[in-house]
Amino acid sequence: MLTAYTKDGKKICLGYNYKKETLLYFRSREEFFCPVCGESVLLKLGDKRMYHFSHKKGRECSASYENESMYHMQGKLQLYQWLLRQKISAALEFYDKEIQQRTDIKFTFNNQKYALEFQCSPIAEEIFQKRTKSYLDAGYIPLWIIGDKQVHLKKKNIISLSNFHYLFLQQTVEGNFYIPSYCPEKKHFHLLDSIVSYSIKNAFVQNRYYPITQEKIDCLLKPKYFYEINLDSWIIELEKTSMNWALHPNPMHNSFLHEVYKQNLNLFLLPPEIGLPVHSSIFIQTSPIIWQTYLYLDILAKKQPMDLFTIKEVEKSFYKRICKKQIILRDLTLIKPSNPNAAVIEYLFLLEKLGIVSHNGKMVFQINRNISIPKSNRERENRKTTFFQKYRGMISK
Repeated sequence: MLTAYTKDGKKICLGYNYKKETLLYFRSREEFFCPVCGESVLLKLGDKRMYHFSHKKGRECSASYENESMYHMQGKLQLYQWLLRQKISAALEFYDKEIQQRTDIKFTFNNQKYALEFQCSPIAEEIFQKRTKSYLDAGYIPLWIIGDKQVHLKKKNIISLSNFHYLFLQQTVEGNFYIPSYCPEKKHFHLLDSIVSYSIKNAFVQNRYYPITQEKIDCLLKPKYFYEINLDSWIIELEKTSMNWALHPNPMHNSFLHEVYKQNLNLFLLPPEIGLPVHSSIFIQTSPIIWQTYLYLDILAKKQPMDLFTIKEVEKSFYKRICKKQIILRDLTLIKPSNPNAAVIEYLFLLEKLGIVSHNGKMVFQINRNISIPKSNRERENRKTTFFQKYRGMISK
């Protein structure tokens, strides 16, 4: 804890970088109290850990300060001082009595209140949602930043993201998605963008690092964005995923594989038009291979060239699969309203670029040509090579 009050109500904030001699003077003459519970607290001035306030042993506080790590305290202190350097009005460890909630940093920018939370350890989804709702109801924009120690890259452009990580997903005014993180040890922001998931836990990302000493608040509120995806890596990872399903299927994969084979298809002979990267697939937890195959089976495979189909038909089949739990959506707390249909619509417009369908009116598409199914591995490999050589530029943008 970095803030406390004296008996006469004076606030002591360690974010102001007091000299040790000054703090020793305060400690010898003052008693300090927790801003939340009002209990007496101790001012710790050790040489190995950063200066902080701590509740006395045996005392309980609803704000749970005692679970804070040095990593967390260093991070919120650095973020607080970063805001002050920009002449942004900010309060460290601000406790809002109306909602009975303490935020790491409250700040005001462009006449808008923000509640910045630097979260360095997993918390329950229900707690995250409750805190977010309380902030929104009180007129704050919640700005959740995940501690960079919680971010685990598998490869340069591939990351493992749990449901907890996706809670931090935010959206710019332009509609671009990103997850902000911060590392107090390296003193840089780490922004994950161009996030395209290919399985429940794995996704392609672009990693962008911004030293805190060189950046302004816009790097968090209006981050620069350059959507790109390594298509060769995407193809390789999807093939690994398919092989893993075949060797170690779970109940959902078994259901999918059963339906694929029931329709006289083969998981390893699906056409290259199925399993394409779609930016809005971030709303869907289920792999693009699965939900795009279902769209093919439910709609596209049942139509002939010149036939029409509507968005309502697509949505109906999509939600039918959701009700059967064959497609699982993600709960993205900070993205409201959430629109899982966006991924399906984006995929249809991608198929339009490929010449398979055409947009024939606001809610109507027309089939231009059928998607042909490879009959052998050789045919599939030839199709795949030709397809991605021809359409690489369209798909990777």
